[in-house]
Amino acid sequence: MRIAVFPGQGSQSPGFLTPWLDVHGAAQRLEAYSDWSGVDLVAAGTEWDADQIRDTQVAQPLIVAASLLSWNALTDRSTIAGVAGHSVGEFAAAAAAGILSEQDALTLVGIRGRAMAEAAAIEQTGMSAVIGGDESAILTRLAELDLSPANYNGGGQLVVAGALDALQALTAEPVAGTRVIPLQVAGAFHTRFMTPAVETLRAAAAEVAASDPTLTVWSNRDGAAVPSGDAFVGFLVDQVASPVRWDLCMASFAEAGVSGIVELSPAGTLTGLAKRALRGVPAVAVKTPDDLQAAAALLAADA
Repeated sequence: MRIAVFPGQGSQSPGFLTPWLDVHGAAQRLEAYSDWSGVDLVAAGTEWDADQIRDTQVAQPLIVAASLLSWNALTDRSTIAGVAGHSVGEFAAAAAAGILSEQDALTLVGIRGRAMAEAAAIEQTGMSAVIGGDESAILTRLAELDLSPANYNGGGQLVVAGALDALQALTAEPVAGTRVIPLQVAGAFHTRFMTPAVETLRAAAAEVAASDPTLTVWSNRDGAAVPSGDAFVGFLVDQVASPVRWDLCMASFAEAGVSGIVELSPAGTLTGLAKRALRGVPAVAVKTPDDLQAAAALLAADA
């Protein structure tokens, strides 16, 4: 069995980090993550309400912090074959694969979150999930409305982004066979609207040292494994304004013979996508520390 680990992309409910603070060393790690990211992640993960933690400059470092807390709580990582993150989860993947230190990953993601929030404030934009339908027909309709594909999630799910009035038009007249679900996000992430944030993050990334990965790490850019740490960091920067190709990542997992998946906290979304695209592959979503035993059992199956 080849086990792949995904930094999580599940929902963040108020207080979702509270149980993690009982894990040995987690409270100290979260304090450090707060200092590095410039966000009080202890308060955000245990006390703040849903609106506060939905703010992208809070949500992004909070996602990465949760993933790294659960990554460090895995008792035996020796059987892990590779790692891949979805969108901001790639920063946690970079730390897990040894490309970036945890300090550099949290510092950069704090900068990313603030820069993307600033870019999102320039114009009124948003994102919607399009479920089902023919992908080519959807892309044709997006071009007509000047909308962009942002996340190719696979399993019949495409997240699109752009101006709010165009998104409303898509909802009013959806492509045949599709369902359009508006998302509670601050802007059109992974599109041209985020170009100002790319340059901010590029300048910050130039100040960190990247190492080549110690684990296989797949990129959202095209789903391919990336052997160079410098190249992966460059892709992290460009990805802010370019589509997430999670569909291609899942195709690469299948080609690599991945036969087990552990999704780190905040978990649920990626294991859900894998159930449709990687049918029959056992998966564990580590939502709370109670799920660590099941993750350990899956990892041990490869020993």
